[in-house]
Amino acid sequence: MKVHINGVEHDVPEPSSVADLVTIAAASPSGIAVALDGAVVPRSSWATAVTPGAVVEIVTAVQGG
Repeated sequence: MKVHINGVEHDVPEPSSVADLVTIAAASPSGIAVALDGAVVPRSSWATAVTPGAVVEIVTAVQGG
């Protein structure tokens, strides 16, 4: 199925969860925040299934000064 991760279309296996997409898009799940179709997904809900055409934003917190 096709989904958009950070603005780029990806072909991912069906079914896929938010956690699966984090694995695809990020080197480490540490410091990651995820939004699925505009709604923040708490880490406790990363087992949520993703539907075809979903828009996923994955951001990594960075420390700076």
